Amino acid sequence: MPGAIYAEGLVKTFGDVRALDGVDLDVPEGTVLGMLGPNGAGKTTAVRVLTTLIRPDRGRAEVAGIDVLAHPDRVRRSIGLSGQFAAVDEYLTGRENLTMVGQLYQMSARDAKRRAVELLERFHLADAADRTAKTYSGGMRRRLDLAAALVVSPPVMFMDEPTTGLDPRNRQELWDVIQELVAGGTTLLLTTQYLEEADRLAHDICVVDHGRVIARGTSDQLKARTGGERVEVVVHDAEHIAVTEQVLRGFGEGDSTVDPHTRRITVPVTGGAKLLAEIIRELDGRGVEIDDIGLRRPTLDDVFISLTGHVAEATDAEATDGGRDAGTDGGPATGRDGGDGGGGGDGRDGGGGPVQGAAARETADADDKADDKEGVK
Repeated sequence: MPGAIYAEGLVKTFGDVRALDGVDLDVPEGTVLGMLGPNGAGKTTAVRVLTTLIRPDRGRAEVAGIDVLAHPDRVRRSIGLSGQFAAVDEYLTGRENLTMVGQLYQMSARDAKRRAVELLERFHLADAADRTAKTYSGGMRRRLDLAAALVVSPPVMFMDEPTTGLDPRNRQELWDVIQELVAGGTTLLLTTQYLEEADRLAHDICVVDHGRVIARGTSDQLKARTGGERVEVVVHDAEHIAVTEQVLRGFGEGDSTVDPHTRRITVPVTGGAKLLAEIIRELDGRGVEIDDIGLRRPTLDDVFISLTGHVAEATDAEATDGGRDAGTDGGPATGRDGGDGGGGGDGRDGGGGPVQGAAARETADADDKADDKEGVK
């Protein structure tokens, strides 16, 4: 039985760019799927397809058991979306933003105000509830945006790089909120480039590159796939890097890596902690002074680099073509955002939901920035 988020063979192209190239996903109910990948890998395009903002060229998808292409309005009633950029009205107060979202979801004025108060308290925004959003810090805007996505307590959430640009404290607070949501039964698809975030929050992780899922598994499974333990040595003098690398190769089970700037040499090993004493004796015998030595397991950073082999440059394809597609391909915006979204829901059908309206603003903003860039050229 398909999970709460299911996709099969999703393909999406923007001109010559193949943003999605046969993506398959299956996210069980009440779990978190972390989607990792370099810039331009297709993560945001996948989110836009699953949230009905754009249509795939091929493939099928279901969210909360509802066909994304056949019944987009029903899908929008069942999801929340927090995009890469906080999509809040900066001229409204925090309270007014959340109340507006509730009323766009056809909640009564009283229920919308009550829900706004609850969310402002939950996201530590009560003290700033009656300030306009343009006076909020970046972290406060991000928390307000996430609160807006939760006005109707959707069973399925999509978060596209939700903590980008946040300081460590705000990031930790958002992680706590996300864990609370999932503990309550919410299913979440999370795209992120913070590997610590995926390690902390995701039950399952998929790595996307060039529009394809190139690996999937738990954090531990992906780390095991990358290799076993590693010995790291930091030498005191840069002149000892070469001899230290030679010694480590004698104990290692693979290629060594050297960071001249930090004077760090790393090599994969088998045998565990007992090797450390032997390595220390060998280095001491050669007169090498070390500042640090340790044994560690692979991190998700190691997994990411070994699987993708690079960090791709961001492309304009997803921002520009994706934004235009959202406006011309049955855009889902509702209410005050209907004009931005194009020919989709118009507030009368009540099906689109303001979260998609906010996302349509996001794609429109991205489109405007891309057009500005083209004008400069």
